[in-house]
Amino acid sequence: MFGLFEHIRTRLLRRRRRERISLAALFRQFQQVLELNNRILTAIASMHDKLGGDYIFDVQYLRTSKQFIVDTVRELIDAFDAMAPGRYPDLYSSFRDIRHKLESELERRPVLPDIMAMPFSDIRLKDMDAAGAKSTRLAIIAKASAGTVPSGFAVTTSAYRLFMEFNDIEDEIVRLEGAWRGGEMSVQEASGKIRSRILAGHIPPRVRRAMGRELESLRRGPGEGHLRLSVRSSAWGEDGDLSFAGQYDSFLNVRPEDLHDAYRKVLASTYSPAAMEYRREYDFKPNEVFMAVSVQAMVEARTSGVVYSLSPVRRGESGIEIAATWGLGSPVVSGEVEVDRFLVSREPEHALLRQAVAHKPTALRPGAEGSVSTEAVDEALRDAPSLSPEEVRLLADTAIRLEQYFKKPQDIEFAFEPSGALIVLQSRPLRIEADDPHSPDLSDVLKEYPVLLSGEGDVAQQGVASGPVFVAWEGRDLEEFPVGAILVAHLSSPQYAAVLPKASGVITDIGSPLGHMATIAREYRVPALLNASRATLVLKEGDVVTLDAEQKTVYQGLVRELRMHDFMSDRMEETYEYRLLRRMLKLIEPLYLLDPEENNFTPQGCRTMHDIARFIHEKAVEILTEIPTTSGASEACPGGRLELPVPMDLVVLDIGGGLTEDCAEGADKPSHRRTVRPDQVRSETLRAFIEGVTLEGVWQSHPVPVDFSSFMSSMTRTFSADAAGVKRMGQNLAVVSDRYLHLSLKLGYHFTLIDCYRSEDDLRNSVQFRFAGGVTGAVRRSRRARFLSEVLKGFDFSVTVKDDLVVARAKGWMARDLGRLMRILGLLVAYTRQLDVSMVSDSRIFEHCQEFEHIAEEAVGN
Repeated sequence: MFGLFEHIRTRLLRRRRRERISLAALFRQFQQVLELNNRILTAIASMHDKLGGDYIFDVQYLRTSKQFIVDTVRELIDAFDAMAPGRYPDLYSSFRDIRHKLESELERRPVLPDIMAMPFSDIRLKDMDAAGAKSTRLAIIAKASAGTVPSGFAVTTSAYRLFMEFNDIEDEIVRLEGAWRGGEMSVQEASGKIRSRILAGHIPPRVRRAMGRELESLRRGPGEGHLRLSVRSSAWGEDGDLSFAGQYDSFLNVRPEDLHDAYRKVLASTYSPAAMEYRREYDFKPNEVFMAVSVQAMVEARTSGVVYSLSPVRRGESGIEIAATWGLGSPVVSGEVEVDRFLVSREPEHALLRQAVAHKPTALRPGAEGSVSTEAVDEALRDAPSLSPEEVRLLADTAIRLEQYFKKPQDIEFAFEPSGALIVLQSRPLRIEADDPHSPDLSDVLKEYPVLLSGEGDVAQQGVASGPVFVAWEGRDLEEFPVGAILVAHLSSPQYAAVLPKASGVITDIGSPLGHMATIAREYRVPALLNASRATLVLKEGDVVTLDAEQKTVYQGLVRELRMHDFMSDRMEETYEYRLLRRMLKLIEPLYLLDPEENNFTPQGCRTMHDIARFIHEKAVEILTEIPTTSGASEACPGGRLELPVPMDLVVLDIGGGLTEDCAEGADKPSHRRTVRPDQVRSETLRAFIEGVTLEGVWQSHPVPVDFSSFMSSMTRTFSADAAGVKRMGQNLAVVSDRYLHLSLKLGYHFTLIDCYRSEDDLRNSVQFRFAGGVTGAVRRSRRARFLSEVLKGFDFSVTVKDDLVVARAKGWMARDLGRLMRILGLLVAYTRQLDVSMVSDSRIFEHCQEFEHIAEEAVGN
């Protein structure tokens, strides 16, 4: 029996030692997590910078960068696993899956999603590799309400790959292409043999079923029983940075029963002589050839044509070019007929600058049994404009909106239905060659425009943007954000992600190019200047400005010459290495885990390396907040009850360098029986908090009157540990080290959490404040929350409020002076202790804000 007790005692002692060691090492692991996380974000930003077109790099650079990211993320997971042993094993699985996909891309085995067909309504920007640029652009135009598009679906690149494997065609293509490239046969001969094999192929059953499901959905749409289809190419690279215009086949007015034949014909056009020569010209590798097919409901076109949002032929005139004719538009793009031409001003009124109406005796129209045919046009319409002045203005306005949305001049195909509705059939980047991208006249032109901001801020995404200023003040409805506006905000918050696809540019007072908003701006290629200090003070709502992010300059007015220079600047976007980098970044950079409260915020939800870093950072902070509830933590750490002149009952636990060495004496006693004097606190942030919370005259100790309804409200309220963020309520705790401070406070009926981290580099400091609860009813508690929000925003915190819950964060530049911020938070804890009781009206919010501002100014200065 004695041996059993001794065994248990030994196990307990070993456990105590492990806890002491783990608690002593925990914060060092946390510091390592923060450092590795920063390395990853820096590496991602560096890789993305190469997309700006100003760098030359090769595949070896991509291999080295990939390996650095992979090794650093693996090291990050290991460091985090040391903090939470075995708690998140699925992180390793997600990491291995992403690593495998990156390696596949580098080994020329592109990663494609295992889906055969996608309706336009389900396609997102991330699906471009699956659906192709043409279908993806139509889908996002519809989602952004930038134009009306046909209903339809994409047969994916994965379906193309399955078709090739199912019919055993791939090896034959490699052999025939090799013979052509080696000069052993003509491109016409190689093309003919490849296309014959494809046209004779069988569509795999899985692809047939997927096409059948989507076709049935289209049948249930408008025009049921008379459905005709437009079957068009949507290949990799097509309508992206390269146009592939006219290289692939399209088929109009296809009957549903003929869809499979049309699909095979589009696949076969992948290897037309023109397309093969075009790919060789731009160094497309065999592994980059994937054809998705766009299947659209046929539009009954009264008038069709093409719009160039920026004239590619009239260099001296900054106008919009429109070409149109009666009926279907394929003769316009193929140059087979004379067309009406319109040159329209790019200014908002879109004045008609020039018009030339052609003689149009015939029009291409859908046939009754499918296909299309040329028909005679009524004599009264042959010499009449095919577009009304109102339709010309609508086209010009749509072209500018699409240009602003896609951040480049656009080549747009359109159709007007008999009802007058405008349908966007296609929008792709317009290729315009620059006469002289380094024109010496530009500097002279810029002298004419007043400079509003210059030389301030950090560049998150290069480029030039023009548009009206939209100031995102606190609480403003972001649904009001107009397409093409420049977002101006105090903080670079991820909450603005929803408007970035519509924004032409972003400017913030505070922010970091390594933050989440910067990542999203790079993903959408929105020129972004963060940390510009005075943006919200200088830039006025509605004023038109031009942002040159690269030069960190904001001009008053629309600087057309600078915008044109940016449009026509030479880029590297057509090289194989550039295209490979973009595909790799899709597995590295995008951030899908935004909200820790969402169901997808799990290891299994990590889809990119950035997701893994984001998940670990959030959970590492959460683990530190659990220290006070760790079994044996208070006994294993030096510390004790802090002697304060206010009745706060605060127990301090030191996990490394937060208290002086003499506080380790008496560590065999429970923490609540030990005492710590303020002069024994070595942590600068805890000392600053103590200074604020004990400021004479701020802490109210006398009883305050509580009305009966508030008393009953407090009696019936229940507080969950999750809501408060503290699992062991009833004891005020401070977990402290030389660089970290965690405060868990229960004062009366409200709960406060504060996490503070001081980095070796002040620009990486961070503070988080969380407040909830109160003694009164919901209205008064919400008023106190609004008071806290207004005060914290005044000290550069990013604040979120929900009912009586307030969450505020300050990072980087915002938190460079931690001592000042912690004194402010100490003042707030003291000042708001019983504040909800006095919140009898909304006017009291403003009154208390003024009073607190006066107290803070005297205590800590401006």
